Amino acid sequence: MTAERVNPPDLSPPTGFSHAVVATGSRVVFLAGQTALDTDGKVTGETLPEQFERALGNLLTALAAAGGTPDDLARVTVYATDVADYRDRASELGRVWRRLAGRDYPAMAVVEVVRLWDERALVELDGFAVLP
Repeated sequence: MTAERVNPPDLSPPTGFSHAVVATGSRVVFLAGQTALDTDGKVTGETLPEQFERALGNLLTALAAAGGTPDDLARVTVYATDVADYRDRASELGRVWRRLAGRDYPAMAVVEVVRLWDERALVELDGFAVLP
């Protein structure tokens, strides 16, 4: 895939996301929402950063199984049960992202939700990727 990140100067500088991603490839992979579930189906981690790391790792594991890499991500949506906590920990979450997925961000949105499927889950990530 080739991905062109588009961040127009007429918009505020993006931090932790790209305003637009133009992706060219031949396969689209839709990634189901991933929370901090371990292989036994139990939510791990008590804090948002702990759960974010596991959820992102799960998303990237699904992507790798489909033949993709973090560079192939075109769009990710983050569903958080507490956006204020997410904003307060944004720099820490950004470090987790960069360690697991690299420095290039897809188009992203963070949406606050009342709760997730598993009541212990604090965050869920889904998205799609475009593969060569």
